[in-house]
Amino acid sequence: MIIHSLADVAAAFLGLWILLYLLEANQANVFVGFVHGVADWLAGWSQDIFIMKTEGLRVFFNYALPALVYLVVGHGAAAWLRRL
Repeated sequence: MIIHSLADVAAAFLGLWILLYLLEANQANVFVGFVHGVADWLAGWSQDIFIMKTEGLRVFFNYALPALVYLVVGHGAAAWLRRL
């Protein structure tokens, strides 16, 4: 259950950053800065995999990929551990 929840929280931070970026949230806001920092840390391994001219698409794909990976791996690992 813990692994499952951690994967969900990681994906939620990444999804929230995508949403805040696409909605043009105030980058100077403390909450927005916190979410961006956590999302950058979580997606550090996948930064700039996708390089596109449209900045919104670049942010979406570079943060959506790790969110999807965290969900698939986290839920898969949790299901595997439950079977043990």
